[in-house]
Amino acid sequence: MTAFLLKGIFDIYCVCVCCFLLGIILVPLRGIFLLLVLMVMWPVSVMITFRQSLKGAVEPMTGWRRFMHKRVMTFLGRLYFFGMGFRVVVKGKQASSVKAPILAVAPHSSFFDAIVCIEAGLPSTVSRSESLEAPVFGRFLRCVQPVLVSRKDPDSRRNTILEIERRAKSGGHWPQVLIFPEGTCTNRSCLITFKQGAFVPGVPVQPVLIKYPNKARLLLLTLCQLYTAVEVEFLPPQIPTEMEKKCPIKFAQSVRAVMAESLGLPVTDHTYEDCRLMIAAGELTLPMEAGLVEFTKISRKLELKWDSVKKELESFANIACSCKGGRITIEEFASFLKLPISPALQELFSLFDRNGDGTIDFREYVIGVTVLCRPANNEEVIQTAFKLFDIDEDNCITQEEFSSLLRSALGVCDLDVHSLFKEIDTDGSGHITYGLFIVVSVLFILPKPIQWGKKVFSQPPIVQVLPLKKMREACNFHHRYTSTMRDKMRKKIQKITL
Repeated sequence: MTAFLLKGIFDIYCVCVCCFLLGIILVPLRGIFLLLVLMVMWPVSVMITFRQSLKGAVEPMTGWRRFMHKRVMTFLGRLYFFGMGFRVVVKGKQASSVKAPILAVAPHSSFFDAIVCIEAGLPSTVSRSESLEAPVFGRFLRCVQPVLVSRKDPDSRRNTILEIERRAKSGGHWPQVLIFPEGTCTNRSCLITFKQGAFVPGVPVQPVLIKYPNKARLLLLTLCQLYTAVEVEFLPPQIPTEMEKKCPIKFAQSVRAVMAESLGLPVTDHTYEDCRLMIAAGELTLPMEAGLVEFTKISRKLELKWDSVKKELESFANIACSCKGGRITIEEFASFLKLPISPALQELFSLFDRNGDGTIDFREYVIGVTVLCRPANNEEVIQTAFKLFDIDEDNCITQEEFSSLLRSALGVCDLDVHSLFKEIDTDGSGHITYGLFIVVSVLFILPKPIQWGKKVFSQPPIVQVLPLKKMREACNFHHRYTSTMRDKMRKKIQKITL
């Protein structure tokens, strides 16, 4: 994280001098004070968690444990951050666990954000189960009765959401659950997409804003400052509508909009998954920015999973490997498909190139592959394809009609489709009826006929053109490259406002 957000060399020089002079006195004193506070906090946390299960709390704390947790540990926590030099200003009023069982805190930028947990009275948090094993701080974490997430358990995500929902609907018996809905740290310049975990229960959520007016943010620089200003603002609880209860995504977007407006920050649909894609792009020798696709928006509208997008990134890298900018040009596109640059190929390229800049970036590639190459077997598409083949409109397709359209679509004038037509025309009548065309269209979409298709396309031109492509792509080439289906595909892509 950037240490300073200052302008000019003189400002940086002045801050460094001040930090040095103050640090000589403040850092040793604060270090001793923090050590003393920790020496008191640890035995208190041991008392509170004595004979408590390491697998997570089953019932909320009661009696003296609850008093020690809510009063003593909260006081010691505030004393700890005071010793670090934090001056906290709290705005708004925190709602009770009955009125707002969940606290959504944003933006999340550093471990200093734990100060919100102290100011909120040590509510429960969501944490990895491995964190409980950490020395000293593992005990502190157990005091807040966290909702545990296990990386080893494949059902952990579902169980975590169910546990949050159980606590949120306990009628105030459990402490509030504090969640950082962004799911990762950001640079505080905007609010990224919120995770749905805090909004799935469909209960009121109280937004909590955290601001750092100070410029220096590194730990050592923080200790060297006279004080570090922090603002914690509790906004009014947000009660979900009936529609938002059924759709956590809309509830999350609504709460994020309220928080962004109060913070004066924009919102973005980038998520932690985009960071993972950026890292994957770097490993594939692509520019890291090539992985920025606004994953949440694309996955929601195109019904894609992260693994699928990651796989497409690897395919994209194979095509764009010779391009330093991480974009596919028409030449690379043609080279990968082993096709000449023809008007038909240029039309296909333009369908992928949504912004018309003459290149295809990864985002355009994912959208294009998903929309254009996704299997389609609905009646309307099959009817349109049949009409395109049936040039003389006699409700049957001859070998000449079949051959003519495929040649123009693929841009290969010497294409021999005799063996393919013969394989389809099983009764040897010399034409293909609409009923037979439906059967063949559906069969081409299934994964099993791939080997059969490779056998049919035994002619060298086709083997060179599509050596690794599914047979459905060859079957669908005719309507992708003709004007009628080209317009349909273009309209379909334009409707996807990504």
